[in-house]
Amino acid sequence: MTQREYALNNQISEEMKIVAKDEYMNENTVVERLKKGTIAIVKNKNRKIKALAVGEGLSTKINANLGTSPNASNIDFELEKMEVALKYGADAIMDLSTGGNIVEIRRQLLDKCSVALGTVPLYEAGHEAIKKGKKMHELSVEEILDIIKRQAIEGVDFMTLHAGLTSATLKRYNHTERLAGCVSRGGAIMLEWMHTNNKQNPFFEHFDDILDVLREYDVTISLGDGMRPGCLADSTDRLQIDELITLGELTERAWAKGVQVMIEGPGHIPFNEIETNMIIEKKLCKNAPFYVLGPLVTDIAPGYDHITGAIGATLAATTGADFLCYVTPAEHLRLPTLSDVKEGVIAFKIAAHAADIATGYTNAIERDHKMSAFRKALDWKGQFETALDKEKCLEYRKDTPDDVECCTMCGEFCSMKRDSDTIKK
Repeated sequence: MTQREYALNNQISEEMKIVAKDEYMNENTVVERLKKGTIAIVKNKNRKIKALAVGEGLSTKINANLGTSPNASNIDFELEKMEVALKYGADAIMDLSTGGNIVEIRRQLLDKCSVALGTVPLYEAGHEAIKKGKKMHELSVEEILDIIKRQAIEGVDFMTLHAGLTSATLKRYNHTERLAGCVSRGGAIMLEWMHTNNKQNPFFEHFDDILDVLREYDVTISLGDGMRPGCLADSTDRLQIDELITLGELTERAWAKGVQVMIEGPGHIPFNEIETNMIIEKKLCKNAPFYVLGPLVTDIAPGYDHITGAIGATLAATTGADFLCYVTPAEHLRLPTLSDVKEGVIAFKIAAHAADIATGYTNAIERDHKMSAFRKALDWKGQFETALDKEKCLEYRKDTPDDVECCTMCGEFCSMKRDSDTIKK
């Protein structure tokens, strides 16, 4: 049975017990929210990992994307990036590889990854088509579905499937002007496939068959947003909302089959539209967990998109998003380096933590109180041990002599020291 089916049968699994303990939540509450679909416990039956819990009343989680490209493929480097992401607090990893030995990369990541791992099966399908000398639109339905099953057997915990793009979407897309068009890689592949073959999206047409496979291995379906806006000009348009309506319908079909669901969201969204997007998703998709990329609140900051994304992510998580996909400084520019991965994870850990404080998540603010106490006491060691990035703090502090109590910013003007000295008098 899947975690959802255990809940529907009022059975409390070991994973539910762990989630309840870690999230300061009653076990029965976890069960009830699994029944409603507002929580997902993401873990393939074939993996021995700590499950990823996302959804209503839980702490905000973050995902780090990794993966090769046709121009850069190094398994060892991807494993290094995974280690960095996990070191700094990523709750999940997605392998988005499109080049090199994709199967071997995924198998090594699955073997060495201690958290939930997700994929986009269509990427492997497209890669296999190219290896065979075919165009991506020449993929057969059987080839696409076989890869989903193979990845499920291997242990993939969650899969992004762009099942909400339909023939009706394609027709509407062809008559809609968008500044950036379709920026989703999986979405673009599927639009081309439907257009060239004049057929319905196989993910949509064969959705029940796919659900049967996912149910067998308790793979959580992450319903992809192929029409997500890739620039502010395209935000919250009819294409995006129409797809979201379809995703809401598919969510109920998945739940009826016992399959757990997450909904993927934008994208590039002006700051003032973020809360509206969260409300719409929760309404149309029956409060299913929302997994958002950013969202990025401006288009003009390449090289700093971990910041534009974290700004949007903080508001998104405060107003309804449950799971944040990080953005690195390399977004829109190149594959991320180890440093880029670290910067992206830290930025989104800040966003997730800030949101948890704002929403009143149990004990979220206690770490901040500890930091404040250490700052007041000029306890540098305590500050560094409490910080998200101890190494960076040490690097900044290293040029200060050991006998200097304050920082070099204030010196004798340090308010913390002066205030404490005044109180002592």
